[in-house]
Amino acid sequence: MDALSTTQITILGVYCGIVAVLSLYGFHRWHNLRLYLRHRHDQQAPAGRFDELPAVTVQLPIFNEFHVVERLISTVGRLDYPRDRLQIQVLDDSTDETQGRARAAVERLQAQRIDIDYVHRDHRHGYKAGALDHGLKMAKHDLIFILDADFVPPADVLQRVIHHFTDAEIGMVQMRWGHINRHHSLLTRIQSIFLDGHLVIEHTARSRSGRFFNFNGTAGIWRRQAIDDAGGWEHDTLTEDLDLSFRSQLAGWRFRYLPDVEVPAELPVEINAFKSQQHRWTKGAVQTAKKILPRVWKAPLPLKVKVEATFHLTANSSHILILAMAILMLPVVSIRELIPWHQRFFIIDLPLFSMATMAVSGFYLASQRALYEDWSTSIKYLPVLMAIGISLCVNNARAVAEGLIGYQTGFHRTPKYGATGQTRAVGAKYAGAKTIIAAIELLMAGYFVLVIAKAWAIEMYAGIPFLMLFHTGFLYTGALSGLQPFFTKHWLRPARAIPA
Repeated sequence: MDALSTTQITILGVYCGIVAVLSLYGFHRWHNLRLYLRHRHDQQAPAGRFDELPAVTVQLPIFNEFHVVERLISTVGRLDYPRDRLQIQVLDDSTDETQGRARAAVERLQAQRIDIDYVHRDHRHGYKAGALDHGLKMAKHDLIFILDADFVPPADVLQRVIHHFTDAEIGMVQMRWGHINRHHSLLTRIQSIFLDGHLVIEHTARSRSGRFFNFNGTAGIWRRQAIDDAGGWEHDTLTEDLDLSFRSQLAGWRFRYLPDVEVPAELPVEINAFKSQQHRWTKGAVQTAKKILPRVWKAPLPLKVKVEATFHLTANSSHILILAMAILMLPVVSIRELIPWHQRFFIIDLPLFSMATMAVSGFYLASQRALYEDWSTSIKYLPVLMAIGISLCVNNARAVAEGLIGYQTGFHRTPKYGATGQTRAVGAKYAGAKTIIAAIELLMAGYFVLVIAKAWAIEMYAGIPFLMLFHTGFLYTGALSGLQPFFTKHWLRPARAIPA
């Protein structure tokens, strides 16, 4: 073996450090899976039943939801709950024709003597958090059910959930998101697997093992006092739901997660909308980590809660690490030509392979098995899931950097098109725009052609499937980001109005 230069040793050392940290987060994913398997059968029945059902305010925060607003309002109007104990607030900050559709849908329900109000702000101060806070000032009741515009709640959802609030210490009850357009495309299928892992494995593990978990911004019911005790809705982060969740639990409130109660929702069908959503969630989590983690570690909490909160809020740092690893891949592969085969595999690759590949596979397959009879069909999607997960590192690393340096951006909503499981037609009104990120992703795909060629030249055949994940992911994400806005604008039909 030829002697390595100082530069080569430094590059290899940085790469190994990245592998070590990513392996640690992979081990944490294994740990959450173990917690889930240990606690998945724990009973979390209501402490009792209300003799008289409590009154509930339903809040529907909306901004430019032309394609789905009628579906949302008409569905909420069919909730099976005593009308004299139900208030509905349509909190509409829209600046387009959504206003007219929302007003008309509200008037139809008002004609049926349903207590529903149309609340319009002529500004977006505080974005969604500002709208919720504004509505809370006019809310009549102490239990607040929040639903985003793309959700379609089953009629009996309140009847199934409300009795958990007989426990006076419960501040929030979160229900599991379903996916009405799970089979719409490869992209929506991959998103559904990503979300199921979070909603089934992580939420269940954290909730039932006594760790903190978070309200997902929708499909959850809050006790008003739990919001007030936390200091109310704040809009200094892009994930107001995550922020409020931690503040409320720090104030002593307990949360409950109900994985068996599903509230279906629409997944983004356009990749730039998906990437915008990922950017907002990632940046908001970083902002929340900076704001909340010092309070968590100062609070009189069990160590397990503090450690889990730290992993939870810092997990998105892995995107910067994955991007750095991708950039270093060509020089690292070149350096490996100088290292004996057994050293270059077992010392460097095995930890990452084990934690990234096996942990991801077990984590997501467990969630699919818990939810679907055809769970085994998801196995074929795992390589694509890992490839797309890797390729998001460019988009999400930017979000992490913006969050760390405090760069402020607005709240960019995720466009919804009215897609369902019965039709592939979507609305074209809110087609996403192409960005420089797509060009960078395509450049990274080209870069990995060189990396794979170098790996082949030095006979590092075992590493080529791993490198192909990077190439395929960057190529898919970059190409689709560039092409799909055109197809959405020019080929896809607008969604039809949904009658009340």
